[in-house]
Amino acid sequence: MSQQYNIIVKGKVQGVWYRKSTLEKAVEIGLIGFVKNQPDGSVYIEAKGTKNQLEELIEWCKVGPEYARVDAVTFTEVPAQAFDGFEIL
Repeated sequence: MSQQYNIIVKGKVQGVWYRKSTLEKAVEIGLIGFVKNQPDGSVYIEAKGTKNQLEELIEWCKVGPEYARVDAVTFTEVPAQAFDGFEIL
């Protein structure tokens, strides 16, 4: 059964390939949705998939790519939306 999480990642997560790495991880585990930078320096993700897939993404987000420094990851479950794939906005 599909669920959707809206995820906010704070720390040094812009300019360190966080969005591209998130895209690659999401595609690898079969999620759909999007990732984008926020004006406050955070990264915002909407991801849809199974609970296990979403939990795997959350765990990955806590570390991120090599040069990222993640200070906090928060997420909320929201009503699922339709997505065609996973993309960077």
